[in-house]
Amino acid sequence: MARTVWDSTVGKKTVMAISGLVMLLYLVAHMIGNLKIFFGTTEFNEYAHWLRTVGEPFMHYEWTLWLIRVVLVVAVVAHAVSAFQLSRRGIKARPSKYVHKRKRADYATRTMRWGGIILGLFIVWHILDLTTGTVHSGGFETGKPYQNVVDTFSTWYGNTIYIAAMLALGLHIRHGFWSAAQTLGAGSRTRDRALKTTANVLALLLTIGFVAVPVGVMTGVVS
Repeated sequence: MARTVWDSTVGKKTVMAISGLVMLLYLVAHMIGNLKIFFGTTEFNEYAHWLRTVGEPFMHYEWTLWLIRVVLVVAVVAHAVSAFQLSRRGIKARPSKYVHKRKRADYATRTMRWGGIILGLFIVWHILDLTTGTVHSGGFETGKPYQNVVDTFSTWYGNTIYIAAMLALGLHIRHGFWSAAQTLGAGSRTRDRALKTTANVLALLLTIGFVAVPVGVMTGVVS
């Protein structure tokens, strides 16, 4: 049954919608946590330490964090594979161009594909920068996330990569949330306006919330 569902277009769209909503919930929590940096070094570093001790003593040190990471990896892979296969299926279904051009979709819709690629590359860079420290500038310091964040956003390329990715994220969420709602049957003629408004507000708040951190470092509010 699972294989039958996965092989169908509706099944792939459903997997894409559910995995997207899982990632959206994580992004909301991640943004709120990031904003703690405006309350100072101690609070931000303590928050980062708390993430590793959630669930103790029932859960071992970092077990909850690793569980979240596994769920996120599964969601990201499922989302990306579903998107790729649906795209390929669409190309095969329409190998030649339309005789008459279709009405142009809005900017967010037309950039979903390259936006997803940008976000995928950004995730890799972000992990190598602030989790493993592999590409971190200024000398990565284990257990000092506040200083590591300040180091990253003290460079022009760190700010450029991050802000560009967050703008792509906002566009992705704006279209993706509404699309997921339609796929999961939440959309209707009476609810479409509310869903689109919710998608716009979520995209705007998340973009502003994430971009606030590098802007805070650039302006000296966070130092």
